[in-house]
Amino acid sequence: MTGTMNAVEITEAGGPDVLKPTTRPVPEPRHGEVVIKVAWAGVNRPDASQRAGAYPPPKTASDLPGLEASGEVVSVGDGVSRVKVGDKVCALLPGGGYAEYVATPAAHCLPVPEGMGMKEAACLPETFFTVWTNVFMRGGLKAGERFLVHGGSSGIGTTAIQLAREFGARVFTTAGSDEKCQTCLDLGAERAINYKDEDFVEVLKPEGGANLILDMVAGDYLPRNLKCLADDGRLVQIAVMQGPKVEMNLAQVMVRRLTITGSTLRPQSDEAKAKIAEGLREHVWPLLEAGKVAPVMDSEFPLADASKAHARLESSGHIGKIVLKVG
Repeated sequence: MTGTMNAVEITEAGGPDVLKPTTRPVPEPRHGEVVIKVAWAGVNRPDASQRAGAYPPPKTASDLPGLEASGEVVSVGDGVSRVKVGDKVCALLPGGGYAEYVATPAAHCLPVPEGMGMKEAACLPETFFTVWTNVFMRGGLKAGERFLVHGGSSGIGTTAIQLAREFGARVFTTAGSDEKCQTCLDLGAERAINYKDEDFVEVLKPEGGANLILDMVAGDYLPRNLKCLADDGRLVQIAVMQGPKVEMNLAQVMVRRLTITGSTLRPQSDEAKAKIAEGLREHVWPLLEAGKVAPVMDSEFPLADASKAHARLESSGHIGKIVLKVG
């Protein structure tokens, strides 16, 4: 493929207004890659972190933001057999989703679930890859366990609530308004805690504490999360919105046999991401196709208005996913 495409780039580190329309060459697939004609692109917190200068892309990735998209495969590189031209897919991207065309490893593509639209499918990869790997692969959530997810009305939160519910866990969550809490309850949370009015540590105490916590806040949440965990509990950290540094009591970790772990998705190897994709294909895609799980949609913006989408994201007024209409 040759020619140019419309895209949105980060002109410098800063706020949403540094996102500007541009034109770029259409990417060509390398070995093991496909090029997708993008229909919709998801908007995520890592995009905003990259825009602010805090989450640089890997050296081999596009400098354009955008870590998930849906669309049609229009070209394939050498070594690709499972995906073919014309396939409708959603894909985890190394970057470059805010554009009309994007290249990504074929092993990171999944079929658009039967019965689901392209707009909704664009919201699956970044969020579902993150939740599957951290809650189930790393966190080891089991049926009957008490699971607490912070930020329950976010894209990550709404996904985690639904998947944990489907796999038999008891789900607790925090959110910042009564409306957001009600959304969490509607999705299957047993208890939604408005963190402006209640202390999640005190709410979980009579239940015996949480067996697993998924947190993206960090900062002063860390010692409270440890206090909230049941003995032998696990804390999985996936972001540090309140900052990465805080004092903690290691004696509590040792005496109560607590586990603290975490991950970020983008720096992981292509092979690791392909393994996550296979887990989703086997365990989660049937739930999506059966209508038991679905992305919660907040709002959509044209690609050229990506700055407005970021402003919506960072207002924290959204419930669920924000998408860009590209194709």
